[in-house]
Amino acid sequence: MDIGLGVPAGAESWKIVERAEELGFDYAWFYDTQQLCGDVFVSMAAAAMQTKRIRLATGVLIPSNRIAPVTANAFATLNALAPGRVDFGVGTGFTGRRTMGYGAMKMDDMEAHIAAVYGMLSGDIVEVPFEGKRPKANFLNPELGLINIDDNVPLHISAFGPRSRALTAKMKAGWIDIVFTEHTGLRDLQRMQASWAGAGNAAEDLYATMLTLGCVLAPGEAYDSDRAIAHAGPGAAIFMHAIVEAEAKSGETINLPDWQRDLVDQYHKLYRSYTPDDARYLSLHKGHMMFVRDDERHLVTADLIRQKTFTGTRDELVERLTNLKNAGYSQIAVQYNPGQEEMVEDWAPILREVQLA
Repeated sequence: MDIGLGVPAGAESWKIVERAEELGFDYAWFYDTQQLCGDVFVSMAAAAMQTKRIRLATGVLIPSNRIAPVTANAFATLNALAPGRVDFGVGTGFTGRRTMGYGAMKMDDMEAHIAAVYGMLSGDIVEVPFEGKRPKANFLNPELGLINIDDNVPLHISAFGPRSRALTAKMKAGWIDIVFTEHTGLRDLQRMQASWAGAGNAAEDLYATMLTLGCVLAPGEAYDSDRAIAHAGPGAAIFMHAIVEAEAKSGETINLPDWQRDLVDQYHKLYRSYTPDDARYLSLHKGHMMFVRDDERHLVTADLIRQKTFTGTRDELVERLTNLKNAGYSQIAVQYNPGQEEMVEDWAPILREVQLA
């Protein structure tokens, strides 16, 4: 099993990636969320210059943020800086698109983007649909050494639904899942394994990555301590972000346990106070996955953190994560939050113990 680090991209995020490499992490997954973080490729380039072993991956890239030749060029340039240790993680967009008021992009468009990127990385001429036309593109002079299209760039697809899981299996890509509970992690893995097998792929060829976050509690520490809020609170908050936004858009109510329904209903009142009225998502997603805002702090409760994040004592976390590893996850990656760099030190010994279990 490999271990990874989720990285909110930034001008100095190379420092935490350098430390993660020293601590034995195998992957660093950089977020493509342009209104929350720094530029993903700038951040990865800085990390490439400061590290020697750790793999550098987009976690995940959103195709609608750039046309395919730009994506291909970015990966080819990174591959020249860090030959053979660059990975292409991709998804239809959750945070990066919702912060602009968009929903997920179309699956067919994502597949076409992936195909064009890999066509160019293979040295082929590809079609690039843009502005109603389908012009062709390729790398005109890779022999100059400005880019590297010789070393492979593995593909990983973030897939939560049946269509994206089917695409992952069809393309024989690695699979990325965001996991906040052991139960949902096991359920999602079983579904992906079924899609994988249904496409005729060998079970041992599935590379499954789970990304999570939480807090390693000290003995007797409360689930809503200041430290737990800083480390795990953002993971609990996005549970409400996702449901509130979905219900506000559809007008339909999602069935939840009473105590969760109460929290979400209170969050709806908060959501309706955001301005401008036609862009409430700007306030809703501020701090998304990185910090708990003051206005939502009272709704991020101990019960929500316990139920919706990987928070617990060292022994509890080792047990839960070992169960997921044994079920078939190939990599467990945890996120650190900006300003909470000590999270990496907290998680490293736990992940190594799971790795060796």
